[in-house]
Amino acid sequence: MKAVLGAALALLLVTAASLALGVRPIGPSDYLDMMLAFDPTNADHVALATVRLPRVLGAIIAGGALGVAGAVLQGITRNPLADPGLLGINAGAAFALLAGGALLGDLDQTRVAMLTFPGAALAALTVFGLAGGLRGDTGPMRLTLAGAALNALLLSLVTGAVLLRRESLDMMRFWVAGSLAPAGSRPLAEMALAAAAGAILALAIAPRIEALSFGHALARGLGIRPGRTQGMALAAVALTTGAAVAVAGPIAFLGLMVPPLARRLVGHRLRMELVTAFLLGGATLLLCDTLGRLVLAPAEVRVGVMTAVIGGPVFIWIARGLRPGAQA
Repeated sequence: MKAVLGAALALLLVTAASLALGVRPIGPSDYLDMMLAFDPTNADHVALATVRLPRVLGAIIAGGALGVAGAVLQGITRNPLADPGLLGINAGAAFALLAGGALLGDLDQTRVAMLTFPGAALAALTVFGLAGGLRGDTGPMRLTLAGAALNALLLSLVTGAVLLRRESLDMMRFWVAGSLAPAGSRPLAEMALAAAAGAILALAIAPRIEALSFGHALARGLGIRPGRTQGMALAAVALTTGAAVAVAGPIAFLGLMVPPLARRLVGHRLRMELVTAFLLGGATLLLCDTLGRLVLAPAEVRVGVMTAVIGGPVFIWIARGLRPGAQA
């Protein structure tokens, strides 16, 4: 419980820093003034309401969702390197985005955001089917290999679409690195509900996922259906990943980095790990976004680039501490 409270405190501190810091520093008194009497002619009030608050909310939604998705995937595959990118779910969202753009023409931000969700869901269902989920005999290695194969196929299709259509190239350039700058134009409320639904589903099936770590035979002896549990887990991953990509685009490393950090804090208790991963994911993405706004101010480094720069070395440090053969 102390670890969860610590993660929550870290999220609060990073939130306060993100709201205050930027090209134009804004003090706590401005927050209070804006909440009590919003003035549309006040530049600080407008900056808080239209730029910084949406970015904070977007970072918490996307970062928390990716933290939960990574924890669930690492739980069902027993692979500490599993994340939505490895299993092709991010690629499914990107392919749906480009396919929708090609079929529907110019899209506003809301329609673009909504396209990523069914793409993530279809990719998760495809991975599950390819891994033998419909027969009830999928295993961690088979699931991982099916995800890697689907990821390679979808990325090839995305690359082909980008090369063939200039419009696809422009659209992909905007989304590929991940950014919270347009968070105010994204459907944050809808994506928050989708992420919350995925997180609640993950919490509900957490004991079943933990039982799968002892092997499918023992899980069946406990009355658990491995195929159904993995299908529900992938549904939770599709909800959380789709929401994250819709808000911020594809974000690298977060789903890999946050769950091992959460496990170090709370141990191998999946429900506690999911809660901690949500808090740490939001805090990490928000920290990366804040640093990206400050490091080259007034220019901005996209948050997806910052997560790679910060998350890569941190994950390597975590991976070095893993014992060969240890389970996630």
